[in-house]
Amino acid sequence: MSRAIQFEFATASRILFGEGTVREVPAAAAGMGRRALLVTGASGANAAALRTALEAAGVECVPFAVAGEPTVEMIRSGPREGDMVIAIGGGSVLDAGKALAAMLTNPGDPLDYLEVIGRGQALAVPAAPCIAIPTTAGTGSEVTRNAVLGSAQHGVKASLRSAWMLPRLAVVDPELTLGLPRAITASTGLDALTQLIEPYVSVRANAMTDQFCVEGMRRAAGALPRVWENGADREARGEMAWASLLGGMALANAGLGAVHGFAAPIGGMWSAPHGAVCAALLPYAMEINVRALGQRQPAGLVRYAEVARLVTGRPHATALDGVEWIAALCRRLEIPPLRTYGVAEADVAVLVEKAAQASSMKGNPIVLTGEELRELVSRAL
Repeated sequence: MSRAIQFEFATASRILFGEGTVREVPAAAAGMGRRALLVTGASGANAAALRTALEAAGVECVPFAVAGEPTVEMIRSGPREGDMVIAIGGGSVLDAGKALAAMLTNPGDPLDYLEVIGRGQALAVPAAPCIAIPTTAGTGSEVTRNAVLGSAQHGVKASLRSAWMLPRLAVVDPELTLGLPRAITASTGLDALTQLIEPYVSVRANAMTDQFCVEGMRRAAGALPRVWENGADREARGEMAWASLLGGMALANAGLGAVHGFAAPIGGMWSAPHGAVCAALLPYAMEINVRALGQRQPAGLVRYAEVARLVTGRPHATALDGVEWIAALCRRLEIPPLRTYGVAEADVAVLVEKAAQASSMKGNPIVLTGEELRELVSRAL
């Protein structure tokens, strides 16, 4: 019970989960303000019905489209109007919404508050109220306290982070994920699974996040192959939405690890979807962590053995059985290697250097050597 002795836990102020819950957003928004910055994907098509309903409820909408993953430059040039933010879309849209909500109420430039590459200042005042509505089952961004922003200047992604950035309301409606293409279902689903495995083995894991991870891994391991085969499987879509939400709450309170440590510089240097990058790295990060723990900290293998039992459903599975199951899942879901996005062997050294400085790497269950980090990313190419 040592993990239960002392820990902190924070999440969105209110969570609505279930099919049809998006229809509750207009009434909730009307109680928060009268002018909303409506943050959407590039086309905004998935927000058309919501916008109509919001305006019928007396909430004026100022649209802001996010094309691709959010950047410092995008947030810097974004509108600073409205008394609240409503973000509906994938993780990129939700992160952009949270960052814009922070900058609606705080002075200065995003780099004033950004970790690693910025000044890392604390927000001066709470962010504007934010409603986060995911349309993918992967990032869990609707319940996290940070927004990941890319910087072309620095060639890396870093977080704008504050407890004041937790959404006022998270609305997780599995119906919104029914139309996801197979490739996005696969990459976001493996991102969700990564964000359940890494917090469970993290050095910051605690008794509360453990419960979320155990439940989420079991659900995702069964549902992800099913929803990849049949995107119209409503039960599997619901299971993945639930697993993603649990992963978001876990990572926000227990941290991540080597997969996300590398995903930060890769996403900053290449136009590569975050979930796809995580999926390409996951089996190798698990294998190298398991090997390193076996050589230097054997007690740490207990957690990876439990991961194996959860994902395989076999009570006597070993840590390596879990690695093999994840690798087979990635092959089944046709996850492309990192070279698909332009990453090459010549880039390994700089990636290792940047990953070692990433905040996510601090949660990895063991400090990996430079050679181990090089092997990890090289094998994912």
